[in-house]
Amino acid sequence: MRKFLCLFLIFSILSGTCFANLSMQVDTDVSAEIVSAPSAILMEQSSGQVLYELNADEKMHIASVTKTMTLLLIMEALAQGKIKYTDMVTTSEYASSMGGSQVFLETGEQMTVEDMVKAIAVASGNDASVAMAEFISGTESAFVEKMNEKALSIGAKNTHFINCNGLDETEEHYSTARDVALISCELLKYPDVTKFTTIWMDSLRNGEFGLSNTNKLIRFYDGATGLKTGSTSVAKYCLSASAKRNNMQLVAVVLGAPTTKDRFNSASRLLDYGFANYSIVSAETLGLTFPEIPVVGGKSATVTVSAPDMNFIVKKGNQDKIQYEISLPEKLGAPLKKGEEIGEIIFTLDAQELARRKLVAGEDVPRIGFSTLFLKMFKIWCT
Repeated sequence: MRKFLCLFLIFSILSGTCFANLSMQVDTDVSAEIVSAPSAILMEQSSGQVLYELNADEKMHIASVTKTMTLLLIMEALAQGKIKYTDMVTTSEYASSMGGSQVFLETGEQMTVEDMVKAIAVASGNDASVAMAEFISGTESAFVEKMNEKALSIGAKNTHFINCNGLDETEEHYSTARDVALISCELLKYPDVTKFTTIWMDSLRNGEFGLSNTNKLIRFYDGATGLKTGSTSVAKYCLSASAKRNNMQLVAVVLGAPTTKDRFNSASRLLDYGFANYSIVSAETLGLTFPEIPVVGGKSATVTVSAPDMNFIVKKGNQDKIQYEISLPEKLGAPLKKGEEIGEIIFTLDAQELARRKLVAGEDVPRIGFSTLFLKMFKIWCT
């Protein structure tokens, strides 16, 4: 099958990144007055596209925003079946000794994983964070090792944790607005987390202990989905705020704001800016379909084409002007693995490249065996 040509493209490729020059589509240099903090970023969750940034790579203390990574590892363990929401978690003496924000767990007290997650996401429980860290990894230090490994694996290269809750901050415990946004975007890949991060008020211990969300945007910002606040005398006021409207989810990170009002107002302005100026484009919105590709020597005669991670951002008003070129081979040889790259699609607007995405095999196609091939040939001969 021949390549489908929808537009003559003028290529402007930046090596090593999945996005080309988007200066006409994304204004990351908006006036710094949009935020009242030394460091901030606005990122679209599904694509990781940055819509605004201010000193986004400056290493900062992040206080309890640390718990975005703690929640990420908990959600990952749940998704992998390593733990269940109904599992009972026993509080150690060490976990019960945590100060700061807590749900006052007593040594030996048991709570379900579900209630522990609620305590972390809603009340920012330092004690619940340590209890869950110990439950998953045996010790908090072993869990923190996983936190640092996970940070590196998702590209949060300017982050280092020494604990799971951000309570005791030293020069060795830090992150950046960009890295917090990356961690937050990864966390939001687990839809279950928003069942907890969107709770405004709830309770534990059969209604005896009340919870109130530390993230006031959950109540006052339209479409808010989370995520985590943090404040200490060193870190000042920090926030990773997420919100979703019209199928577009944004993450606004504000670090080091001088007051709690400044962090919430700054995050609100960032989110407002994103929703007012940008739209998300996906395979569905473009009505994209892909042909099946013939496979030589396979148990299946064809393979379907899949387009993972298709989303990207454009300025509002340009959604209907996007053009694209699909590049696929005329045929493929078996064996093929599901997810194996077999082509690409390039999106453009006014002859400027917006994004390029991989096209992959939609399923496994094993190589046909000799006996199966012989039977096929025999049936053809007979007919």
